[in-house]
Amino acid sequence: MITAEELRQVQIFECLAEPERQRLAQKAADVRLSPGDWLIREGETSSFYVILEGRLGLSKDVMGRVQEFTQFEYKGGDFFGEVPILLGTPSLVSLKAITECRIARFDRQQFQALIRDSEKCSAMIMQKMNERLGRVQQFAAETPASRVLIVGSQYDLDCRDIRTFLSMNRIPYEWLDRDNEFDRIPTCMPANLQGPAVVVDRAFWVPQPPTVRKVAEALGLRTMPTKQHYDVVVIGGGPAGLAAAVYGASEGLCVLLVERNAAGGQAGTSSRIENYLGFPNGISGDELTERAVRQAGQFGAEMVLTREVGNIESMSMPDGGPGYCVELDGGDRVTSKTVILATGVDWRRLEANGVDRLIGRGVLYGAARTESPTVIGKDVFIVGGGNSAGQAAMFFSSYAKSVTIVVRGAGLELSMSQYLIGQIAGKKNITIEPFTQVVSVNGEDHLDSICTTTRGEAPRTRKADALFVLIGADASTDWLPNDLQRDERGYVCTGRDVSDLPSWKGQRTPFLLETNMPGFFCAGDVRHDSIKRVSSGVGEGSMAIAFVHQYLALDSPRLRAN
Repeated sequence: MITAEELRQVQIFECLAEPERQRLAQKAADVRLSPGDWLIREGETSSFYVILEGRLGLSKDVMGRVQEFTQFEYKGGDFFGEVPILLGTPSLVSLKAITECRIARFDRQQFQALIRDSEKCSAMIMQKMNERLGRVQQFAAETPASRVLIVGSQYDLDCRDIRTFLSMNRIPYEWLDRDNEFDRIPTCMPANLQGPAVVVDRAFWVPQPPTVRKVAEALGLRTMPTKQHYDVVVIGGGPAGLAAAVYGASEGLCVLLVERNAAGGQAGTSSRIENYLGFPNGISGDELTERAVRQAGQFGAEMVLTREVGNIESMSMPDGGPGYCVELDGGDRVTSKTVILATGVDWRRLEANGVDRLIGRGVLYGAARTESPTVIGKDVFIVGGGNSAGQAAMFFSSYAKSVTIVVRGAGLELSMSQYLIGQIAGKKNITIEPFTQVVSVNGEDHLDSICTTTRGEAPRTRKADALFVLIGADASTDWLPNDLQRDERGYVCTGRDVSDLPSWKGQRTPFLLETNMPGFFCAGDVRHDSIKRVSSGVGEGSMAIAFVHQYLALDSPRLRAN
């Protein structure tokens, strides 16, 4: 418990009368930290903190890297939190204990009463706030705007993949279109270079030809597992996989998440998700993903990017219990007591002449936000009538000259949320064409037109600069073990759908999200009869961890992975 006498020894409270210090002491939380404990993390809602004892270090995430500012240590007598409280923002930095610390924590109401009732305290706080805002201004002026420079054509597939990867991982980059911004290309770049060129942190030239994995490694992102044995391997970094990683790691499991590209899945490319619980103003898919990735990392989940799982085999674990051997591309192998499959689904292919030849050259599956610079002032077509199509239309309407939504059915009412339909109706440059299909796409080096037909009428040719295809999804599960039960469309069966089948290998009833292979679970869009929504994917990912615990408890003598 904090006393008035302890507060009197802190400069900011010296000016207060004894009764005022007594009232503050009675309301203050007595926070004690050991070395390495966090007082607050960047992005959290801040209280007003007064350090009584010890030292704390300051750090900040700067373009995907945690940067420590050793010159700005906090020590006894210092205070923190006035800037985010008065500006109404989350904390701009993180504070971690360097030594044993004792801190008085005051909530926002107590802080506001302090600056209202004490002119001297208010003056001290405002002076310190102005000093810190000056540091923020200096930091902003000295910090580069991006970590990665990319030079390449908008129609280069490798260039697009790298830009999408960086965007989904929230790593700032600058892209120079080789075809349209020749005068801005640095003179050190070879003029005859084929394909994209990538420079990281103004110093490291990514070896040719640059790939997503090479860029990830240059940025210091993890692409290799660090352990041999895990409690659970999560395959896929979409909403279901990220939820499984967060809940698994937070509950003490040793978790490895393997993602072939960037975390977030299809949801990560959504420009705005407005019906997700807890975000009344909506949230972009990449921002939701970034928060989940950071959360999983804070709990100790291990995530490797740009790696695919090529094979999964049943095996006996070193402790004698059953488990699985998971083989990554390149031959690396890890073992795990359980597996959670959360790979999601792939966009369904558009059956139209010429599509395959122009993929990445104007015809795109999905609608990443990174495409916004490529559609400025252009005519864009979107095939599909679901929420993903609606979100893409709303996003691109702020950049494109026109956006046309092509729908095979009667309209959007049966497949799109009403809030999106209402927003689309308010956009003058968005047009909806019902009972319409794309029959062919045309262009030499890139897309320049499409042919559509409406209600069986003769096809007509339309000028088109970009065609985004979002027409449902298919499960890509051919690589999974042959014994794994799937439906006729490739979706993985679980729970009651496998309990009565001869392929069920257990002596008990399978758990709700368990496949016909004991200890092998499935969550999210790739599961048979799942609800294709972000929130349901998150729910299934967290449920899968609950079933993992129950499964591991069946053989309690086995120890968790170290």
